[in-house]
Amino acid sequence: MTTKSFVLTLSCEDRPGIVAAVTTELADLGANIAESDQFWDQVTNRFFMRIAFIAPEGVGREAIEKALSPAIARFDMKTTLVDRSVRPKMIIMVSKFDHALLHLLYQIRVGWLEAEVVAIVSNHEDSRRTADYEDVPFHHWPVTKANKAEQEEKLLTLVKDTGADLVVLARYMQILSDSLSKRLFGKVINIHHSFLPSFKGARPYHQAHERGVKMIGATAHYVTADLDEGPIIEQDVERVNHSLSAADFAARGRDIEARVLARAVKYHLESRVMIVGTKTIVFTR
Repeated sequence: MTTKSFVLTLSCEDRPGIVAAVTTELADLGANIAESDQFWDQVTNRFFMRIAFIAPEGVGREAIEKALSPAIARFDMKTTLVDRSVRPKMIIMVSKFDHALLHLLYQIRVGWLEAEVVAIVSNHEDSRRTADYEDVPFHHWPVTKANKAEQEEKLLTLVKDTGADLVVLARYMQILSDSLSKRLFGKVINIHHSFLPSFKGARPYHQAHERGVKMIGATAHYVTADLDEGPIIEQDVERVNHSLSAADFAARGRDIEARVLARAVKYHLESRVMIVGTKTIVFTR
């Protein structure tokens, strides 16, 4: 029997009966729930839920939305329904350091990440050979103060033309404008080579080395108009000591960055991340 996989995420004010209302409607459709996660934020009294389910043949998006509409109205839910049979599309942006880019491409190649890379954009030529090898369109867009606005408009056009669902800044060493960050809010993930909120801005490993830290890390977050202040999706750390140089810090950091970014992208693509103000709720497994 042909089936389709969907993911429903929802949020609303917490009160009794939410889970029952949603799962009853899905059961009536003959859907089979594969995963279910929920969280009650007692501070705000908001309820958050993610349900991955399999719908039987003949039950599509329209039928699911119609069945759930009474529950959505009753509880004043904010919902998103994703058809998992549609492969997400993403644009990867990179500068000279390509370790995070290469790791993402590899994880897609082996099937751990379910996505299609529709373009690689860079302000340098270094990754053109990688794009050619992967058979992905490459766009070399050098950025200066004079052409920054023009290049960002080209990016917005590229997002629209390719139907990209996500833009990944895989060590793309350019700051996006406030305007672009707002227009693409929730659709741009950056990897910051530091354990935020410490050591923001440029050369964070050198900042960390100068401070004599005992742990270094990396942070994947959504991009906002405030530099390195966006909602955090994933982080990781590694222990270091006084015998290591700043170059050693950077080498170890590159490994952490690639892993952290790939996990953050996976969580986003699987609809496991819900943005709540300056924070995120991430339903990992």
